[in-house]
Amino acid sequence: MTSNNFNRLNQYHILWIFVFFDLPTETKRDRKNYAQFRKNLQKDGFTMMQFSIYVRHCNSRENADVHTKRVKSFLAPKGEIIIFSVTDKQFGMMEFFRSQKETAKPNTPQQLELF
Repeated sequence: MTSNNFNRLNQYHILWIFVFFDLPTETKRDRKNYAQFRKNLQKDGFTMMQFSIYVRHCNSRENADVHTKRVKSFLAPKGEIIIFSVTDKQFGMMEFFRSQKETAKPNTPQQLELF
């Protein structure tokens, strides 16, 4: 397999997991649950893309499945949470803007995989 074909295939095997959430913050307990959910996302390697959108780079479908299950294990008791994944190719087609100016995409993290 040529290097070009390998890179093209990787764009479809590498995934990005997105977690969108809208959690209540009316009570002290709600705010605590909100903060704990965000901390758990960050501990699992997710980074904030926007206030209630977190993203994580995964090197394979199997790795993405592990992190998706982990997020499901610490879902907040109230609110709405959406988890979905896109391929690296699809992620590369996203356009990012801040105040009508195009901005750079988030960096792909350097991750060490041990087999």
